Amino acid sequence: MRVIPLLLGLALSLVAPAAQAQGDFAPAITVNGRVITGYELEQRIMFLDLLRVPGDHVADAERGLIEDRLRFEAAKREGISVTPDKLTAGMEEFAARANLNLEQFLEAIGQGGIAPETYRDFVHAGLLWRDVVRKRFAGRVIVTDADVARAGSIEQGRGKGPRVLISEIVIPTSAATFVEKRDLATELVESLTSEAAFAAAARQYSAAPSRENGGQIGWIPITNLPPQLRPAVMQMQPGQISPPVALTDAIAFVRLRAVDQGGDIAPANVTIDYAQYLVPGAGTPEAAAEIARLQAEVQTCGELYEYAREHPGPELLRDVKPQPQVPAEIAAVLANMDENEIDASLSRAGMQVVLMLCDRNAFTAPGAAEIPVTAAPHEGSEIPPVNDKLGFAQGPSDEVLRAEINDQRLGAMANAYMAELRAAAIITRP
Repeated sequence: MRVIPLLLGLALSLVAPAAQAQGDFAPAITVNGRVITGYELEQRIMFLDLLRVPGDHVADAERGLIEDRLRFEAAKREGISVTPDKLTAGMEEFAARANLNLEQFLEAIGQGGIAPETYRDFVHAGLLWRDVVRKRFAGRVIVTDADVARAGSIEQGRGKGPRVLISEIVIPTSAATFVEKRDLATELVESLTSEAAFAAAARQYSAAPSRENGGQIGWIPITNLPPQLRPAVMQMQPGQISPPVALTDAIAFVRLRAVDQGGDIAPANVTIDYAQYLVPGAGTPEAAAEIARLQAEVQTCGELYEYAREHPGPELLRDVKPQPQVPAEIAAVLANMDENEIDASLSRAGMQVVLMLCDRNAFTAPGAAEIPVTAAPHEGSEIPPVNDKLGFAQGPSDEVLRAEINDQRLGAMANAYMAELRAAAIITRP
């Protein structure tokens, strides 16, 4: 069974223990009459603390639990359930991403104060949502051989797209050595301060063929990198080292040496997720006031749904389309926008068109993630043998490309559906 990353929604890391939760079982939030307790919120906050990711963990915990309630409701409406065996298999597979069996995984997160039930419910919601999305949208996603060929031309550098010049260290792992190698990778990322030091470490620890060149590989498309590394690398400056990530039987990290944007990716390979909020009275002071209020209160497409529910009257439309299918006047505006940016320059039939760019994807799986690796330093490692199956110089296969295109399109549809569910939900706090 393949548990796709976009439907699990988060990745776990195994870190130092946190204090055991002393939760409050009183209702903290209700979602369509379903209660979220203070204990659940506290557990989810601790869960996010264990991830060591930036952000407002209180707000993120609330949002995640609210959406989990909506996932359960959607599954019930669709008549979808998860058997105990299927749930256990899902938990085991997720644990295996950290090269641990389920018992070892539960013990590790338990040391951080996370109850087994918290992990179980998290996986349960993800499995249900996966099946809901498949049932509602899988038949609407068609990935043709031409789609794969176009994406492949970008992967192999025949098309245009961002390229990176990197050095890599890929450390092989097994269930028995994962914790030790994870700690080693973390220590290396924190201690390597120059290309020369990185090269020496690559020769000593990496199992990829590039170790002979001090980890250096030539220019490669950004899409050659694992999905969980791409966002980090694109935000890095030359000379910086990425966080280590767990792959299949390996832990890897890279040092960025240079970036070449390489022009735009072919439009047929780009999917646009955007919303239109149609405000009556284009050009009037009333419409201008409404748009100003919206811009002050709305920061994301999800918030736009909630705003539209609270301010009935204007119509809200949302579309997920390949770029060539987006109407020309809208595409021209969206081309200059960043995600969650708002533009109100268009008008149509007496309506002021407020555009919001929700997402722009170039055939990369959204939210795709293996287990991020964070841990305390550890010393020592034997020199591994060279493994020509490791490393990022080779692009993904047609099968991987097809799966990524499919996941990206499903993910955009799933995100839009979740925004609709949240906008329609009755969410209250005592």
